[in-house]
Amino acid sequence: MDTNASNAGRRRRSIALIAVCCAILAAAGLGYKAWSGGSDTAQAARKSSRQAIPVSVSAAARQDVPIYLTGLGTVQALYTVAIHTQVDGKLQDVFFKEGKRVNKGDVLAKIDPRLYQAALDQAKARKAMDAATLIAAQKDLERFRTLVRKNAETQQNLDQQQSKVDQSKASIDADQAAIETAQTNLDYTNIVAPTAGRMGVRMVDPGNIVHASDSGAIAVLTQTQPAAVLFTLPAQTLDDVRDAAARGTVEIAAFDRDNVRLLSTGTLSTIDNLIDQTTATYRLKATFANEDEKLWPGEFVNARLLLTVRKDAVVIPPLAVQRGPKGLFTWVVRADKTVEPRPIKTSTTSGDRTIVVSGLQVGERVVTDGQYKLQTGASVVVVKPRTTAKQGNQT
Repeated sequence: MDTNASNAGRRRRSIALIAVCCAILAAAGLGYKAWSGGSDTAQAARKSSRQAIPVSVSAAARQDVPIYLTGLGTVQALYTVAIHTQVDGKLQDVFFKEGKRVNKGDVLAKIDPRLYQAALDQAKARKAMDAATLIAAQKDLERFRTLVRKNAETQQNLDQQQSKVDQSKASIDADQAAIETAQTNLDYTNIVAPTAGRMGVRMVDPGNIVHASDSGAIAVLTQTQPAAVLFTLPAQTLDDVRDAAARGTVEIAAFDRDNVRLLSTGTLSTIDNLIDQTTATYRLKATFANEDEKLWPGEFVNARLLLTVRKDAVVIPPLAVQRGPKGLFTWVVRADKTVEPRPIKTSTTSGDRTIVVSGLQVGERVVTDGQYKLQTGASVVVVKPRTTAKQGNQT
């Protein structure tokens, strides 16, 4: 009886001990889960707060910056000559090759000269005939003078003979003029180049009858060395350009239509004497040696005028300049690799450089890519630019 009661008591104590142990283990498991979960959240928060934003940067530098004005223009030949005949006749020969260069005085084409040669021969024969008549009249005049001195002839007949001599001399002068005219017409049967240049496409073939009054040309000759570029600029730049011209020679660079490839360099030669009120622009002409003939008449080009050079200017890339509610600013990377917005004042942008008038010091780093993620005090990490910005053309 006592033994059974003792065993029952031991069983109850064992069950109670097991229950207590299970409760302790369960409480410990819940506590560890709660502790471990809270620790992960805190670590994630701390990691998130420390994550740096990748940005590209560039340091403010001091440079000499050329200031340019750019206008769209067209290339013009120094001389453009429509080759016409100056006499009527059949186009007998064409000696030039289309697109090839010719020299001044080269024979380009020839008109059938036979009628003009005959006219010249006729004028010379007439002069010879009148010269013989003059000789006979002068001899008769001498006879009349002798007879008058002997009172064998009247003064009236002497005067009439003098008149015949004078008429013969006048006829000879007229014959000489006719000879010169005929010679000129004969010379015109050789159509020569009035200047050196390059020939265009032939418009008339040999065998056709051509006239001096024809509106169409046989071909067009252009002188491309040197060449000219006629371009326009806004009217508000006129005073600056005139000041630059007053200081000395103004350099002009001609770029292709994409404003990428440099074609030639020259100088400003003319500023037009009026402003077009319709477009508020004025015209300028620049002259180029064009020795390699990269400038072709009729071609559209971008003419870039060097206005001045800004010495020792503080510059940053244009991508670093941002516009906010209070004006222009840039993100500056501080020594602790955090950023701050810095108000700045800028002047001119030339190619890949913007002149900063105030707000930055030389050497300070500014953000050129990744600005949209930034806020004041954000941590950043410097990375290489994802793409290289297209650089402006420099001479």
